[in-house]
Amino acid sequence: VSDVLIQARVFGFHLATMDIRQLSAVHEQVVAELLSVANLCPDYSDRPEHERVDVLTRAIDESRFPPIDSDRCSAISKQVLECLNVIRQSQQHDERAIGSYVISMTNGVSDVLEVLWLLRMAHCPSIDIVPLFETIDDLARAPELLQAMLSNPAYRAFVESRGHFQEIMLGYSDSNKDGGYLMSGWLLQQAQSQLAGVCRKNGVHFRFFHGRGGTVGRGGGRSNRAILATPPESRSGRIRMTEQGEVISFRYALPDIAHRHLEQLTSAMIVAEAEAATQPKVRPQSDEALLTRLAERSMETYRQLIDDPSFWQWYSEASPIAQISGLPIASRPVSRSSGEVHFDNLRAIPWVFAWTQMRFNVPGWYGIGTALNEALSESDAGLTTMTRWLQDWEFFRTLIDNAQQEMARARLVIAMCYDDLAGNSHFDRIASEFDLARSAILRITGQRELLDNNPVIQRSIHERNGATDILHLLQVELLRRFHAADDAEKTSLRPVLFASINGIAAAMQSTG
Repeated sequence: VSDVLIQARVFGFHLATMDIRQLSAVHEQVVAELLSVANLCPDYSDRPEHERVDVLTRAIDESRFPPIDSDRCSAISKQVLECLNVIRQSQQHDERAIGSYVISMTNGVSDVLEVLWLLRMAHCPSIDIVPLFETIDDLARAPELLQAMLSNPAYRAFVESRGHFQEIMLGYSDSNKDGGYLMSGWLLQQAQSQLAGVCRKNGVHFRFFHGRGGTVGRGGGRSNRAILATPPESRSGRIRMTEQGEVISFRYALPDIAHRHLEQLTSAMIVAEAEAATQPKVRPQSDEALLTRLAERSMETYRQLIDDPSFWQWYSEASPIAQISGLPIASRPVSRSSGEVHFDNLRAIPWVFAWTQMRFNVPGWYGIGTALNEALSESDAGLTTMTRWLQDWEFFRTLIDNAQQEMARARLVIAMCYDDLAGNSHFDRIASEFDLARSAILRITGQRELLDNNPVIQRSIHERNGATDILHLLQVELLRRFHAADDAEKTSLRPVLFASINGIAAAMQSTG
């Protein structure tokens, strides 16, 4: 009976607290329609950001929440209204059933005010509103945006009603897809430090919600090291992070492994808080200036690849992205809009998944080769500085170790076979950047080979390659036949291609 009582206190009757997540553009569309139907603002979508903020602030302050006739609403508005109805009903049964409302692609104050207005309009009990900063531009502007949010009287009153508490979600996947590995990592590090400063200046308690994926290209890696690598000033004693895909079974399927993993997370949080409580070591401005320059050069190199006019056609032909797009997996569609899939609307999971299938693993390292080698070749001081970083800066050490793990998992001799499927080639460009990255990492670490500092993983990758090579070669041949097939032949080949994708994913222990 005592165990049941403990479980009831922990889990209530809701078992697990759920989050709601929706794209900011959807909220804008729904709010514009509802304001127009209610004759409060017929031209909301056409107004600039500052006017939208004024409209919403007045509507919230004046409690202008008119009854909505759902029969007059579009399908998307009906869907959002039904979601709000579920929130209200769930909260009535147990206030812990719904925890947060996460706003994907937050890029303005109006994005949080729209959700606040919708929640009030639907008479939902108060829940946390969580802005999610995902792209490179949004992460760079995040501190400014958060300050503007907390300066808005309607939103500030809401934050105060939540116990002066604000949760902030950080997007690892889209920032990597947008700006490459090094820029994403460094910008996320800076954003945490600066956002924490904004919260403390405004007397607001905060918690970061890390939207990490399973692979390094989506913020993956060892969670305890990621916690210890966060800026000391960003540590609040609270943390949330996502666990996705195959990572859930790896970490939680076996009780002993799950216990060990949670033990490592708890240990890392205790150590991180202890370090933050002491006088944190202030890094010289020259260190941050150099890493900023490295990140910018890395992003420039990465964007030169993906912005090449011939890149998307090559990626579409060389990778199994078309087949991945048809797999019945994940909780969201492969792209953010209907119609033809292209780089801008492709979601980060299939983007990384396809690179993994080809064994290029580009999202986990591309760009660092050019950036690091240029700094190393300028003077001996570059090597001295980065060697010091490796010793005394957990963030940089984790960055390098995760990159060399992804590079060790890459297999260019196999990647070349996928490159041969396309009408044009990008293999030499990617291989050249790989060689630069490998050379730089080995110089900085003093190792002879990648992952010499982690021989267990190094050996595991080596021993798995023989079996996975066969799977890759089979998939390449299937893709070759698929490209040349008529519609009837493609229908028969498609399930076999799906099987090859699943086989390689299982062998690589990675989807995206």
